[in-house]
Amino acid sequence: MKKHFIFIAMLAVGMWSFAQEGERQLTAVFSYAKFALADMQPYVETYLSFDAWNAHFVKQADGRMRATIEITLTVTRDDSTVLTKKYNLNSPAIDEGGSTQFNFMDVQRMQLANGIYNLHFDIKDLGSKADAVVMNQKVTLDFNRKRASLSSILPVANATPTTTDNILSRSGYDMEPYINDFYPQQVNELAFYYEIYNIAEETQGKDFVTISFIENQETGRRVESTLQGKRMAVKETTIINAKNSTITAPGMVTPVFNAIDISQLPSGNYNLVVEVRNLKNDLVLYDKMPFFRSNPAVVDEAVPVSATFAGRINEETQMNLYLRALYPIALEREKAEAESLAERVGMMIEKQEFFYHFWERRNKLDPESEWRQYKERLDYVQENFKYVNTPGYLTDRGRVYLQYGAPDFVRDEKNFVATTRGLSGGGATRNRVTAQMQGQNNTSLATNGQIFYLPYQIWRYNNLPTQDANRVFLFWDEFRSGHYKLLNSNARGEVQEMDWERRLSQQQLSEGAVGEVGMQFQRGY
Repeated sequence: MKKHFIFIAMLAVGMWSFAQEGERQLTAVFSYAKFALADMQPYVETYLSFDAWNAHFVKQADGRMRATIEITLTVTRDDSTVLTKKYNLNSPAIDEGGSTQFNFMDVQRMQLANGIYNLHFDIKDLGSKADAVVMNQKVTLDFNRKRASLSSILPVANATPTTTDNILSRSGYDMEPYINDFYPQQVNELAFYYEIYNIAEETQGKDFVTISFIENQETGRRVESTLQGKRMAVKETTIINAKNSTITAPGMVTPVFNAIDISQLPSGNYNLVVEVRNLKNDLVLYDKMPFFRSNPAVVDEAVPVSATFAGRINEETQMNLYLRALYPIALEREKAEAESLAERVGMMIEKQEFFYHFWERRNKLDPESEWRQYKERLDYVQENFKYVNTPGYLTDRGRVYLQYGAPDFVRDEKNFVATTRGLSGGGATRNRVTAQMQGQNNTSLATNGQIFYLPYQIWRYNNLPTQDANRVFLFWDEFRSGHYKLLNSNARGEVQEMDWERRLSQQQLSEGAVGEVGMQFQRGY
């Protein structure tokens, strides 16, 4: 496995890729966990891992190479800023031409009160010309001082005895977090850590039992060989708080560290389940952590992937394209897994396994037909929406087409002019631009009582999969380059810009005015 270098900073980021066209994509994997101190003061611990082979290394004064990532963090609650910090994360230094087959990680910690927060990050590779990427993460903290509760389940990559207390120290061990929910074949053990709070309140100070096991996500069946249980006593425990100070509290915090052998776990989607029960076997606390296992060495007779449609995709470049093209319909964790696999060379079996199970989750009876329907969309998108070095599935029109299917109606306008007559009443008279008008500048058009619009397309969906009726997407060609971007939509979760028509008309419409294209958008045609 690749080496991991950890950098400690007393603060915080989710998987993304970002770059300008033609540049390597800087990839990062993000995770976070929620814990509490002995007095139930919550804190958030965040983990950000960068792939060094996609970072941009710059020669330093000593002749060695180093990548530097600039991170700006802003934490808000109810639109009020709680915390802001800007800092640089430096990679390990390497010799020029040296190996970049490693990850470097930033671990940060924030002590916060209960509440709902937004973590906003601007991430920039200082060695690249690419703009900073923006990421937002919503975090809810709701630890109760009088009720039993659990921390997050923290996957652990490596645990070594603590010699000097630090931010990774827990229960006498330094625990390096495992920043991924993808467990490849070479990982034979799923190690994890969590904390139980206020358990004495539920058990009246008596012993209790912790149970852990793995269950199949699709069937909910428990993998019996993974079942583990342990009887535990309520006793004083020592924890490390956010300031690295030692706190001893009777029965308030119970740390649990465990590891499950997954060497014989077949490929598939699973949940790690943890339970806390009293001696009467009543369930007191419960949580689960989803993950994907790729283990082609263990044959699951029920799913011989090599004989499926996924097994027939043998060309790695093509498979990588198919994996990356899943992003419009993939869950966040699936996006991270797909991108991670696509970045690696020579893992065709793991890629085929993931690809098959991705479609099986969406149609267990006939995953191949589900893939073929999507591939028809993908082929269309790749042919019709590609632009220079941007594949069709990465364009806005391609993403919408893949996510929602073909629109029920398309209006495509390359040169559209409306008169200003009746504009104050909320409308404008439609008028096609003539050959003579095409040669006029925008000022003369406006002066002549005409509104000139940049090229645009209106897509209407009578019904979206989300059950929204008559949802409209408006794409515009801002620079007349043939590259259309999404400017406005009334679909949930999509771009919604208040003054979009003013931008489309090159500021010829007054602020807040509704012109002819605005009325087209409202009608959906």
